[in-house]
Amino acid sequence: MRLLKLLYVQVLIGIVIGVAVGHFSPQTGVSLKPLGDAFIALMKMLIGPIIFTTVVVGMAGMGDLRKAGKAGLKAFIYFEAVTTLALIIGLVIANVFKPGEGLHVDAAALDAKSVSGYAEAAKHSGGVTDFLLHLIPKSFVGAFAQGDVLQILLLALLFGTALGRLGEHGRPVMNLLNDVSRVFFGIVAFVTRLAPLAAAGAMAFTVGEYGLGAIAKMAQLIACVYATCAAFIFIALGAILRACGFSLWKLLRLLKDELLVVLGCSSSEPALPALMEKMERVGCARPTVGLVVPAGYSFNLDGTCIYLTMAALFIAQATDTPMDLGQQLSLLVILLITSKGAAGITGSGFVTLAATLAATNQLPVAGMALILGVDRFLSEARAITNFIGNAAATLVVSKWNGDFDETKGGDVTRERSSREGQGQG
Repeated sequence: MRLLKLLYVQVLIGIVIGVAVGHFSPQTGVSLKPLGDAFIALMKMLIGPIIFTTVVVGMAGMGDLRKAGKAGLKAFIYFEAVTTLALIIGLVIANVFKPGEGLHVDAAALDAKSVSGYAEAAKHSGGVTDFLLHLIPKSFVGAFAQGDVLQILLLALLFGTALGRLGEHGRPVMNLLNDVSRVFFGIVAFVTRLAPLAAAGAMAFTVGEYGLGAIAKMAQLIACVYATCAAFIFIALGAILRACGFSLWKLLRLLKDELLVVLGCSSSEPALPALMEKMERVGCARPTVGLVVPAGYSFNLDGTCIYLTMAALFIAQATDTPMDLGQQLSLLVILLITSKGAAGITGSGFVTLAATLAATNQLPVAGMALILGVDRFLSEARAITNFIGNAAATLVVSKWNGDFDETKGGDVTRERSSREGQGQG
C-alpha cells in the first residue's frame, strides 16, 4: 500500500508495536532500549556540523550583519515572553485542578536515593556566571566533541562574521561549507528512515520499564500536563501564529513526520536538523533559522516550562506543603531562571526540576520520587510542545525580522489557505 510508504505512518506503526511489546513482554521491551538510544545518538552526531555550516553560510552571505543582531534580540524577547506565559499557564492550571491534592504523602518516607543522581546534577549546574563561561569552548574542536549546541552556535557566529568580512576572498570557503551542509542533510535523510525502528524500541522500553500501570496511578497529573500542553499549542501558539499570518494547522501538517519521531523518542533533539531544513524551505531566511532554532532548543522550552510549574506544585500538594501566593510567585521567579538553558534531551527537565526544588528551600527534593515513574510519559508531552514552540518561534521571528519569503510560505501561511474565506486557520 502507498500509505505504508509514508514515514509518519511507519513511525506510528512503530509506536503501536513498541507499546504492545512493552506491555505483553516487558523484559523484551526493556532490551530494545538501544534502538532508540542509537537513533538519538546518530542524530546528535549530525547536529553540530549542521548548525555550524548553516549558520556560517547564512552569516557570511548576509550583507548586513546588524540584521542578524536584530534577529537575535527579537528572538530573545520572544523567548522570554512566551516561556513566561507558559510558566504562568502551568501555575494557574495546577492551582485550578490541584492534581496532587488528597494524596497526603509523607515526604520523609519517600525514597530519596531514587532521585539523588538528579539532585547531585542540579547542584553542579552552576549560576549565571558559570553558564556564560561555559558558552566558550576550551578548543575549537572541543565544542563539536562535547556536542554543546550553544558553544557550536557561538563558534559559527564568530566564524561566519569573520568569513563575511573577507568578501570575495571568502567565497570559496563559503561555497565549500554550503556543499558540506548539503551532504550532512543528505545523511539526515538516510538516518531518518530508521525512525520507525527507533520509535518502536523507545516506546517498548518506556512501557516495559514503567508499565501502563504507572499511568493509571498518576493519571490526573499526566492528564493535566497533556491537556495544558495541548491548550498552550492550540490557543496560545495558535493565536501568536495567526496574528503573524501563519496557520497552526498547516504548520502541524508540515511537521507531522518529525512530531511522531519526537513522540516516539521522547526527545525533540533528533528532529532538530529536519526542523531547520523545513523552516528554510517554507521561506525563513537561513541566518534566522540558524540563530533561532539552536538557541530555542535551550531558551524556548515551552513544554518544559509548563511541566516544571505543574510538577513543582503537584509535589507541594501531594506532600501537603502549603504555598501561598507570594511563595508561588517566588517559585515563578526561580523558574524563570532555572528553565533557561535546559537542553532538549530526555531527562533534562527532571534535572531542572531538582534545581528548582532545591532553590525554593521549601519543597522536598525527595518529592521527585513521586513522578519518577511517569516522567518518561510526561517527557513526550513537553518534547512535542518544545518542538512546535520552536517551529512557531522561527516563523514569527523571521516575519518580524522582515526576511520571510512569502513566495515560499504557502505551506504555513494563512493567506493561501483554502479555509481563509471561512475565517479559520
